[in-house]
Amino acid sequence: MQTTTQAAIETTGAVPLAEASQPARLISLDVFRGLTVMAMILVNNPGDWGHIYAPLEHAHWHGCTPTDLIFPFFLFIVGVSIVYALDGARRQPETHGRTMVRILKRSAILFGLGLLGALYPKFEFETVRIPGVLARISWVFLVCGVLFLKTTRRQQIGLLAFILILYNVLLQVVPVPGYGPANLEAATNLGAWLDRLVFTENHLWKSSRTWDPEGLLGTLPAVGTGLLGMLTGQWLRRKDMEPATRVAWLFVAGGAAVLLGLIWNGWFPINKSLWTSSYVLYTGGLAMMALAALYWLCDVQNYRGWWTKPALAYGVNAITVFFLSAIVSKTLNLIKVGDVTLRAWLYNTFFTPYFSPVNASLAGALVCVLIWLGVLWVMYKKGVIIKV
Repeated sequence: MQTTTQAAIETTGAVPLAEASQPARLISLDVFRGLTVMAMILVNNPGDWGHIYAPLEHAHWHGCTPTDLIFPFFLFIVGVSIVYALDGARRQPETHGRTMVRILKRSAILFGLGLLGALYPKFEFETVRIPGVLARISWVFLVCGVLFLKTTRRQQIGLLAFILILYNVLLQVVPVPGYGPANLEAATNLGAWLDRLVFTENHLWKSSRTWDPEGLLGTLPAVGTGLLGMLTGQWLRRKDMEPATRVAWLFVAGGAAVLLGLIWNGWFPINKSLWTSSYVLYTGGLAMMALAALYWLCDVQNYRGWWTKPALAYGVNAITVFFLSAIVSKTLNLIKVGDVTLRAWLYNTFFTPYFSPVNASLAGALVCVLIWLGVLWVMYKKGVIIKV
């Protein structure tokens, strides 16, 4: 990785920081990314995993909590960012080869960072988890980046529909080898079978070792989430209609996607771990409407109040804070203070004596968000962005 005080394109394809004053840059996209990553840090770092408010937990299986919106929102943002980062290259076919090499390089580095985070601190290669959040981001970025260069908007719509229908058929029609009829159970669905076949149980999510919430087959509909972001980004870049019209139609499209997702939920339930087709539409529609609202406030009305600054600080170094926060959390668990880890000692000293268990856990998570905000704010004010 490199650091730069000049404009940089984020790993996920964000447009350069130096263009912040130009109309081509979406301030709302940086704000949306920042708010999403802040939420990600909040839910990933509770003071006590045994005491968490229900909205800050994932749904047990079928269903969707606010926490289940975070990852698809980020992949949706990846799709929008690709449009703003690669639109110039797309219009120059002679540069596509070089652009695809850069896409492949960034995807490989993202995947490598995810693997490094999974290996740290013990570096047990024989049991390292291969799928993961950064791995899924890397695959979505790679596939969507190439698709943006080589396909039209109409083809992307067709691909989105094909992916969602195909995935529904695969999970609900195709028999699972060794288990029998198609099913949506955690350890016996087709995706879980494929993960065990490709990765073996040694390299899957350590909490189960029989399936993985970021598994291989689920990456297919996750690409659909990225495609929804790409289609949204292309819509926002249209010059043949007023901003108010673009926003209005984006709300209509988002609402329609949410409604279709809820209808599809009747026979293919909304489920984050499976990344079902109904989940893609439901969360993608909500992401469209969230970005439309932020676009209207930040880019059209030029309203950039105090609340946007912390989000911008998080937004321009999103991958950096996600990766480093996980490394720091693991490091705090390595250091011993008496009979407990440093992380546990800090929590037991500064939080548990003063709050109820669930509020102490929340307070610990909020302080974590604020500490990282302090670090990112210094970087943001100095114009430092870490890129790959």
